[in-house]
Amino acid sequence: MNNNQQFEYLLKRHQLKRTEPRLRVLSLLSAKSVAISQPDLESVIGDVDRVTLYRILSAFEEKGIIHKVFDLNGTANYALCSSDCAEHDHHDEHLHFNCTSCKKVYCLDDLDVQPVKLPAGFKVEGFSWSATGLCPKCNNNKEA
Repeated sequence: MNNNQQFEYLLKRHQLKRTEPRLRVLSLLSAKSVAISQPDLESVIGDVDRVTLYRILSAFEEKGIIHKVFDLNGTANYALCSSDCAEHDHHDEHLHFNCTSCKKVYCLDDLDVQPVKLPAGFKVEGFSWSATGLCPKCNNNKEA
């Protein structure tokens, strides 16, 4: 199954209509190794207006297709969720790494994150774990 077919299946699975702008957003997000902000998406997506893009991102986030993470400036950035995510049931318990040099936000899915044990009476509805520092590229540049 090629990427476009996978994206069409993803939209169908989440009861979202197949549109070219939605497919383009999914394609752009899947091609990135870092989370991307709405302004950055706007600059590369072309003829999709700001309101339409906002609605696409909101629908994708609500359905569990993407998740939002904030960068060091407080700007929302978006990345694809794992296949375990569903509407109102995100499972993106991974580290978000904010590079202080290039300002990119990385989702570090492969780290083993231990579940947080809260005191009785608390119920987790969202989880965000972030770190700041230098990504490998910026760290190598600094050492050179």
